[in-house]
Amino acid sequence: MILKTVLAAAAVLLLNGCVGSSNYYVLSVASQPQTVYPRHNKVIGVEKITIPGYLYKREIAIAKSKSQIGFISGSEWGEDLDEGLTHRLISYLQKKFREPRVYEYPWNTDKKPNQLVKVQITRFIAYGNRVYLDANWEIKSSTGRSRSSLFSTSVAMPSNNTQSIVNAMDAAFAELENAISNGLRSF
Repeated sequence: MILKTVLAAAAVLLLNGCVGSSNYYVLSVASQPQTVYPRHNKVIGVEKITIPGYLYKREIAIAKSKSQIGFISGSEWGEDLDEGLTHRLISYLQKKFREPRVYEYPWNTDKKPNQLVKVQITRFIAYGNRVYLDANWEIKSSTGRSRSSLFSTSVAMPSNNTQSIVNAMDAAFAELENAISNGLRSF
């Protein structure tokens, strides 16, 4: 009887989040562009963003050294980052170009995009007092033209707490969004 009572109390604590609770963070909210470009009446496809393996885990990763990664206990992503960042980029491009026809590619229709955006993030992690984001992105047109670019930035963090890390990651991704939108505009 006592064992059942102890087990029931433990189950209640788990359900209430007192044991094993975490703080959840997202990066999927698109920033508001400072300037917008005229609508260009094109359909833009955005392939799912690829990310390093350590970002597929729910725990927030940090670099302990140049070759060692650790995870912040009790701090987790509230989303799959590849999907969240893809949807964020789509939303940002819709706002930036005042163009609702920006979709995740491939989609199940016969319509082809006029422009296709592909992004591969190769590094996105906090190390020391900075967050580092390295990526490459490519734009392909329906006519066969293409443009590729490398992207690299680092954003300072005022402190090493999780909220500062997430805020710096948000700012770094905003820089990448802006670079991609400028690339699309001049393509």
